[in-house]
Amino acid sequence: MALTMLIVSAGVKKGIGRMVKILMPMLGLLLIFMVVYGMINGAFQEALSFLFKPDFTKVTSDTFLVAMGQAFFSLSLGMGSIMAYGAYMSKDQNIVSTSYSVGALDTLVAIMAGLAVFPIIFSIQGLEASGGPGLVFISLQTAFNTMDLGNIIGPIFFILLSVAALCSSISILEPGVAYLSEEGYLSRTKSALIISLTCWLIGIGTALGFDEDGNNTFQANMELVSSQIMQPLGGMLIAIFIGWFMKESLIKNELGEINQTTYKIWRIFIKFIAPIGVGCVLISFMVKLISSIL
Repeated sequence: MALTMLIVSAGVKKGIGRMVKILMPMLGLLLIFMVVYGMINGAFQEALSFLFKPDFTKVTSDTFLVAMGQAFFSLSLGMGSIMAYGAYMSKDQNIVSTSYSVGALDTLVAIMAGLAVFPIIFSIQGLEASGGPGLVFISLQTAFNTMDLGNIIGPIFFILLSVAALCSSISILEPGVAYLSEEGYLSRTKSALIISLTCWLIGIGTALGFDEDGNNTFQANMELVSSQIMQPLGGMLIAIFIGWFMKESLIKNELGEINQTTYKIWRIFIKFIAPIGVGCVLISFMVKLISSIL
C-alpha cells in the first residue's frame, strides 16, 4: 500500500505511467519464463487437460456468477479502474480497437498464468489444484520447496505475483484519488495517503481473520461482496448510464470512427443485453444467498 500510495501520489506521467512501463514488461517476461519452465519440467499435459477439457456436469448458475465476477475483476470494469485509464488516453488512440486488445491480452495472460502454475502443481504428487490463496500460498509453496530449482523458481513467481498485485492496486487507487484531487477536495498526495491508509486498515481484518483450521471468513465475505456483488452491480449501473442517459453525440465523439453495424450491435448490448443479463445473474445469486442464510 505504501508503494501504491507513492506511485499514485506522484501523478499520471511521473508515477503511474513510468511504473507501468517498467512493471508490465517485467511481468510478461517472468510469466513467459514460468510457462517455459512448466513445459520442460512440469506435468504440462495434465495441466492442459485440467484447464481445457470441459466437464459440463460441474456447470451451474453459480458458475456464471463466478465467471462474471472474475471478468469484472480482471478487466477492472465495475470499480471504475478501466475508466480512469481510459480518461488519460490520447485522442489519437481508438477506443474500439484498444478495447479488443485489452480483452484479448487479458485472456491470453490468464491462460499463460494457468499454464505457468498448474504444471508445477501437478508435478508434485498429493497436491490439489485448489483456488484462491490456498493455491498460491499453500500448494505452490509446497511445490517450490520440493522441486528442483524451487529456491530459484519460487522467488521469481512471488516477484511476478507482487508485480501483478502492485499494477492492480495502482489502477484501483487512482479513480478515488483522481476524484478527490480534481474536484478540489484534497491534494493528490493527501488523497492517496487517506485512501491508502483506509485500505490498509480494512486489510488488517484479512490478515487477522484466520481461525484454527486456516479458514478466513472475513476475507471470504469481502471477496464475495466486492467481486461477485459490487463490481457486477457497478458495471450494470455504468451500462445503464451510458445506454440510457449519456448523450449519444458524446458517445460517438469518444468512440471516433466506428463501423455503423458494430455500433448498433454495441448499443443493443449496452442498453438491453448487458444490464438484463447481469441483473438476472445478480438476482439469482441474491435469492440463493438469502435462502442459505434463512
